[in-house]
Amino acid sequence: MYPSSYNGEEPAVPLLVSENPQDDRSLPEVSHREHDAGAVFVLESKGEWWHAGFHLTTAIVGPTILTLPYAFRGLGWGLGFLCLTVMGVVTFYAYYLMSLVLDHCEKSGRRHIRFRELAADVLGSGWMFYFVIFIQTAINTGISIGAILLAGECLQIMYSNLSPNGSLKLYEFIAMVTAVMIVLSQFPTFHSLRHVNLGSLLLSLGYTFLVVGACINAGTSKNAPPRDYSLEGSTISRSLTAFTSISIIAAIYGNGILPEIQATLAPPATGKMFKGLAMCYGVIFVTFYSAAVSGYWVFGNKVNSNILKSLLPDEGPSLAPTWVLGLSVVFVLLQLFAIGLVYSQVAYEIMEKKSADVNKGIFSKRNLIPRIILRTLYMIFCGFFAAMLPFFGDINGVVGAIGFIPLDFVLPMLLYNMTYKPSKSSFSFWINNSIIIIFTGVGLMGSFASIRKLVLDAKEFKLFSDNVVD
Repeated sequence: MYPSSYNGEEPAVPLLVSENPQDDRSLPEVSHREHDAGAVFVLESKGEWWHAGFHLTTAIVGPTILTLPYAFRGLGWGLGFLCLTVMGVVTFYAYYLMSLVLDHCEKSGRRHIRFRELAADVLGSGWMFYFVIFIQTAINTGISIGAILLAGECLQIMYSNLSPNGSLKLYEFIAMVTAVMIVLSQFPTFHSLRHVNLGSLLLSLGYTFLVVGACINAGTSKNAPPRDYSLEGSTISRSLTAFTSISIIAAIYGNGILPEIQATLAPPATGKMFKGLAMCYGVIFVTFYSAAVSGYWVFGNKVNSNILKSLLPDEGPSLAPTWVLGLSVVFVLLQLFAIGLVYSQVAYEIMEKKSADVNKGIFSKRNLIPRIILRTLYMIFCGFFAAMLPFFGDINGVVGAIGFIPLDFVLPMLLYNMTYKPSKSSFSFWINNSIIIIFTGVGLMGSFASIRKLVLDAKEFKLFSDNVVD
C-alpha cells in the first residue's frame, strides 16, 4: 500500500509496515525505510546470495548436530532416518515458501525485513505481531544464552584436561566468554558478519569430519563399546522419548530468523534466497547424516546427549585421539561465538530502531555510544543467565518445541496460503494444511515431553552450579 501521493511509479525506497500493527490496519499503514534505524544500520541490504547461505548455515548447522545420535537413540534406525529426512524436506519447503511470500511482498512495494511485520501484514492481526515477536525473542535470547553456556563448558573441558586440579569454576569461564562476546557484538550490521559466518560454515564441516572420523575409529578399534539399538523403557516412556527426539530434530533444523537474513540481500532479493537455501542444505546433508549415523552406529542406545562425551567416557580409556577431541572442542568453541552473534541481531535491531538516529552516521558518537552500552548490557544479561542456569538446555528444549515449530513448520505454510490463496482442490493447499495440522500436534506433544524431562531433571538443578545438566 502506498501513500496518497503515489503516482504509479515504483518507489525508490521500499516501504515497510510500521512497528505498531494496531495502527497498521487503519490509516498510515507504512513508514519509509530510510527513517528506520534498525533497518538502515543492523539489517542493511547489501549482501549476495552466498552471504545469505553463510548466515543460514550458521543459524542452522551448529554444535547441536552432535546431539543427533542421541535423538536416534529415542527413535531407532528406521524412524530416526525418516524423521531426519522428513524434517529436512519440510523445513526446506517451508523456508522456500516464506522466501516466495517475501518476494511477493517486495514486488508489491512492501519489502518486509522482519518476521513480525511480515506475519502481521499478511495475516492482518495485531495479536500475531506480538505473538511472533515474543516467540522470536524467546528463541533468539535463549540461543544466545545457550551459546555462551556451551562455550563456557568448552573452555572448562579444555581447562580440566590441562589442569585437572584447577580451581576455576564454570561461571568464571562463562564470564570470559561473555567478555569476548561483548567485543564481538560491536560488529555494527548483520551483513558485516558475512566473513565470520563463512568461517562458521568451515568450522562446522571441520568438527563434523573430526567427530565422524573419531566415531569410525572407535567403532573399529579393539575397545569398541558393545552395540545395542533396542529402544529402552515402557511403551509410554518410549513414546514420550520419541517425541522428545522429534523436538530435538525440529529445533536443530529451526532458525526463526529467515526474513531478517533475507533482509540483508541487496534488492531485488527475488530468487536469491533459494540459492542460499540450496547452499545451506548441501552442508546440512553432509553434516547431519554423517554425525547421526556414525555416532549412533558406535554407541547405540548408550550414546550420550553430546557425542564428544561418549568418545571421552568418565571411566576407561578415551575412544579417540586426544588431539582430535581437543581440536573438535576448539572448533565448536569458535563457532559458538558466531552463532551467538547471529541470533543477537534481532535484539540489536529492536534496540537500535529506538535508540539510533538514522540521520547520523553509523559510527557517529550519537549512535556509537548507545550501541556499545546497549549491546554490552544485552551480553551481560545473557552471560548472567548462562552462569545462573547451567541447566538451561532443558529450558531451551521447551522453548524450542513451543517456538521453532510454530515459526518454522506452521507459519510459513499459513503465510503462503494467505498470500497466494491456492484453490482448495490444489495439491499445495492440502499439503500445506496437512503440515500445519501434523506439526501442530507434534509441537504440542514435544512441548509436553520436554516439560516432563524438565520436571524429571529438576532434582539436579542448582543455581550457579559447576556442572551443566544434560
